[in-house]
Amino acid sequence: MKPLINDLTLQELTESITKTGEPAYRAKQIWQMVYKQLIAEPSEFSNLSKEFRTKLDEQFCFLPLKVEKDLKSSDEQTNKLLFRLQDNRMIESVLMRYKERNTICISTQVGCPMNCAFCATGQMGFLRNLSAGEIVAQVLFFASMLKSEGLKLTNIVIMGMGEPFHNYDAVMKAIGIINDPDGMNFGERRITISTVGIIPRIEQFTAAKRQINLAVSLHAPSNTIRDKIIPANRKYPIDSLLEACRNYTEKTGRRITFEYALIHGLNDNYENAVQLCKRLKGMLCHVNLIPLNSTEKYAGSGSNHDRTQSFKSVLDKNGIPCSVRLKRGIDIGAGCGQLLAEQNKQE
Repeated sequence: MKPLINDLTLQELTESITKTGEPAYRAKQIWQMVYKQLIAEPSEFSNLSKEFRTKLDEQFCFLPLKVEKDLKSSDEQTNKLLFRLQDNRMIESVLMRYKERNTICISTQVGCPMNCAFCATGQMGFLRNLSAGEIVAQVLFFASMLKSEGLKLTNIVIMGMGEPFHNYDAVMKAIGIINDPDGMNFGERRITISTVGIIPRIEQFTAAKRQINLAVSLHAPSNTIRDKIIPANRKYPIDSLLEACRNYTEKTGRRITFEYALIHGLNDNYENAVQLCKRLKGMLCHVNLIPLNSTEKYAGSGSNHDRTQSFKSVLDKNGIPCSVRLKRGIDIGAGCGQLLAEQNKQE
């Protein structure tokens, strides 16, 4: 397979271009056409010679994602895309349109090694990490899609298929590429990374002091409950995890978000809410409550409206900022924990 051009930083692209005898400024021209103008193919690089365009096409892969399916929700606000990668593996990514923003949820792995009980991606197992360029390519695809509609991409959440902090270096390189001021210049504060709680990577992320938002999939107020649904909790128990999270907020001054999937009868009663409040008291945080979305291999169901509101009211009374996530794309399997790419198993 040809190397993917999106795997390269501007400096790396410059080095690659100059090795072929071309002047360094050509790299910046290419960079801006790919990341500013969102031109996907070298044949459309009109300010380059035909000979050089042919050379680029022979040297690099510019289109690593092939759309296999594009599902649109009944309210037409959500698209779920099934992409085929160069090695025929599959990933899913999601575009969510809101009144004042357009958010994408992108993947970092084919499958996921975390095996969280209620997550469809975890249920399919882990196949491989995505490269930085494959992560970037998802962003470019949706940015171009929105541009064709006269819209702009406003937010990126890195919480699709996979555990981003299990592929830390590629994820951070991808963010650096789309954040580059000479290209897409997509602000870090409009990007959120979600992790199940890989403590060494949280500590590394803390030390980096980036402006990227951090979300942690907590889903339980105790080890007893969390052990049942998140195997990683046995390695990174909740006390140690929350210590790392508190350290993150204190050292960076940035708020952390805790994702909490409400599962009927497991983690959604009054006592669970009180225990969660005690855990988070005094921390600069926000709790995102998510009534569980159903998946084929998990028997649990999401909390109903009354139990969700009762849980939220306990957090409100204890001064823990929280909100209930607006459901999007559930009818097309695009909700939190529902991304699957079943076709990977059929190859």
